[in-house]
Amino acid sequence: MDACPWRHRVVVDGGQVTTHVQDAAVSTKQLRLRPVLAVHTGDGKGKTTAAMGMALRSWAQGWDIGIYQFVKSAKWKTGEQEAFAALPARGALTWEKMGTGWSWSRAHTATDPAEAARDGWARIKEGLAAERHRFWLLDEFTYPMEWGWVDVDDVISALRSRPGTQHVVITGRRADQRLIDAADLVTEMVPIKHPLDGGQRGQAGIEW
Repeated sequence: MDACPWRHRVVVDGGQVTTHVQDAAVSTKQLRLRPVLAVHTGDGKGKTTAAMGMALRSWAQGWDIGIYQFVKSAKWKTGEQEAFAALPARGALTWEKMGTGWSWSRAHTATDPAEAARDGWARIKEGLAAERHRFWLLDEFTYPMEWGWVDVDDVISALRSRPGTQHVVITGRRADQRLIDAADLVTEMVPIKHPLDGGQRGQAGIEW
């Protein structure tokens, strides 16, 4: 089926004229349902913030949401997590943090961040194959890839072969070029000015 919607197309082949008719609305719907792989990278502030905004939009659609944070401590309570907890239930929400070990394997991963990252990715890879969530946020996932804890090619292969209409957003600095090439949407946050540069400490409502 053509990428662009059309209603009538005439094909001439050996003197034979054939008219093809297609409903433009069908093509448009298929384009709207195409799953997106997004990457938010760069040294500037706002990568996770922007991704959380997309998660909020997913909540408004009633989708099943999975948020997996690969670096932040499980003890760190973010404003976004509290906001989601206060919202009425629409779709299912899973929120996991690697900081002190994923909830499903806390006992043996809490002391080894590399093992925890591999464990988390294995779980996510299985979930992608099973279409566990409609929207995935893999927060700060570029770092386990950069540090060699998770194989980049394996990640890209799993993302490219994911079934259904699962949207995936990956955040973190220094995204691997292979990940950038595979993504549909890439945004680089460029720092221009930040209060922290002048010695100001992070603030509630701004940083968390």
